[in-house]
Amino acid sequence: MIDETDAIRRRLRTPRAAAIAGVLFALLLMSSQALIWTSIPPNPWGSTMDMFRQSKQLAIALNLVPFAGIAFLWFIAVVRDRIGDLEDRFFSTVFLGSGLLYLAMLFVAAATAGALVGLLTILPDSAATSAAYFFGRGEIYRITTIYSTRMAGVFMMSTSTIFLRTEVAPRWLAFAGFLLALTLLVSIGSVQWIGAVFPLWVLLISLCILVQNRRGWREKQQLAISN
Repeated sequence: MIDETDAIRRRLRTPRAAAIAGVLFALLLMSSQALIWTSIPPNPWGSTMDMFRQSKQLAIALNLVPFAGIAFLWFIAVVRDRIGDLEDRFFSTVFLGSGLLYLAMLFVAAATAGALVGLLTILPDSAATSAAYFFGRGEIYRITTIYSTRMAGVFMMSTSTIFLRTEVAPRWLAFAGFLLALTLLVSIGSVQWIGAVFPLWVLLISLCILVQNRRGWREKQQLAISN
């Protein structure tokens, strides 16, 4: 029975390439953010013509979000696989819950923005003075600068705590996560580019995992040769 269980675990082992998911998430999300930030001003009560002129660029940016979300789910799975049997239920619950909440709010904001862009494209004149438009734009602004940013900070703190307790990642990476998470929680809404902190941190973790996987693969190859 034990041999069978071990065989199943070996078949279900996470592929090394799965660590690339975090890199893809960071690149896709930062590309989407850059397109959005260069298209419209951060003021949610600004002119509607800004969104109307840049509707094609915004559509491209919003279409990148679902793929970034899929990559983020893979990234969460990679981190949990990295922790393995050392997983703590308390911190893992906060880690998984905050990650899923962040992803849900990211999708809600992107879907709402997509609806507004579509509305402006079809009915530019009436939508420009519509209360629903300003409500939707204000909702997007609050979700992206307050709620999702807070969840990203909680995710970073819980992940960094897990890294410290399990030592599956370098300690400096965990301390960097605490510092960046505090920056997110304190600087909410004050700096437009603060949203890039989270994908950059995910990119850093993914690169660290890729390096560790590469070193582990080399050690296994050397061990096999020596035997």
